Amino acid sequence: MKSKVKKNILKLKESSTLAINEKSKNLIKSGKKIYRFGFGQSPFQIPNKIVETLKLNAHRKEYLPIQGLPELRENISKYLFERSGVKYSKENILITPGSKEAMLLMHVTFNGDIITPAPSWVSYEPQAEIGTNKVHWLETSRENNWFPSAKELENILKRLGKSKNKILILNSPNNPSGAICDNLKELAKVAKKNNLIILSDEIYTDLSFDNSYKSISKFYPESTFISGGLSKWCGAGGWRLGFLAVPSGMKDFMNSLKSLASESYSTVNTPTQFAAVEAYHGDYEEYKLKVRSILNAVGLYVYNNLKSNKILINPPQGAFYLMPEFKNKRYKTSAKLCDAILNETGVAMLPGSDFGFKPKRMLTRLSYTDFNGVEFFKNVSINKSISEEMVKTYAPNVVEGVSKLSNWAKN
Repeated sequence: MKSKVKKNILKLKESSTLAINEKSKNLIKSGKKIYRFGFGQSPFQIPNKIVETLKLNAHRKEYLPIQGLPELRENISKYLFERSGVKYSKENILITPGSKEAMLLMHVTFNGDIITPAPSWVSYEPQAEIGTNKVHWLETSRENNWFPSAKELENILKRLGKSKNKILILNSPNNPSGAICDNLKELAKVAKKNNLIILSDEIYTDLSFDNSYKSISKFYPESTFISGGLSKWCGAGGWRLGFLAVPSGMKDFMNSLKSLASESYSTVNTPTQFAAVEAYHGDYEEYKLKVRSILNAVGLYVYNNLKSNKILINPPQGAFYLMPEFKNKRYKTSAKLCDAILNETGVAMLPGSDFGFKPKRMLTRLSYTDFNGVEFFKNVSINKSISEEMVKTYAPNVVEGVSKLSNWAKN
């Protein structure tokens, strides 16, 4: 009997980031001590004023415009302009139920090939497959901070030829490496020369530890799409509010995205859109500064206590991830390595193979957010640096899990 499911959908698996979260929860329920380094979720409380705005608008039940609340789109337009100097008008911004949905709509709309660096977020490739677009992986190196060089991008474009439209996906700060791309201008030159479209996933850009907002749109605004949202900097992952900013010269693309939105989710839920108006209008720089300071301190603790001749690792630069590489010959794949670490230490991580690396490469993604962000946040002053003792006090699970991981690697 023929399958009732389309072949490209049948190949899909449950997102590994969500799967490790469920697995960790189930292991904890069964009584096991688990260090939840597998799922990337902000541990911090949403700013009170944004929560209060949501409450004040909870009674609203009207459908909003497909494209999103005009005031919200205007605020996001200003937010992007203030940070990058590039003007995406409110007419070119689509509000979506999370930035993940924004990118999925783009994949479904786009007709061509996708270039994604290894490592990349776990959903880029499956979303491209849903959109029936072919993915071409672009290998990166630790020496280049896990981003492609201009020459490497040029080479893959030459190899692929000019027969199809192409998108390069860039994510900085990066999930899974926590690294920041420092050669955006050079990549933009290559993209412009080859008429390449860029999808700049900027969901973590407000969590850059050097307090700078770097966007490739500054160098290549005419063909750079930007996705973002509230889930990371604002801690509102479950609220599911994101956006896609579309270059001004791509009206047909914008109209097609709106049509897709209208035939799928219709419009993003109304109370959250009103709350997001406050999120993108209010002054939350002090909140972000404290969040970045905590994440940087915890990330540096993990880095300093893992780096060794047994574990190769780059220092954290943003988001809340690190990508340790284990000098271990006992396991055939990074997935087997992660299974062994989970079984023997209780530390849950994701294998590098989930992010585009070859299975034999012993890389993992470590998310260092297994701590009570509310308590940590309350006890941090913006005028004082965060000591190692504070990390030990307010992030004990991270400290204990890192110790277990370090000791395991030595054996």
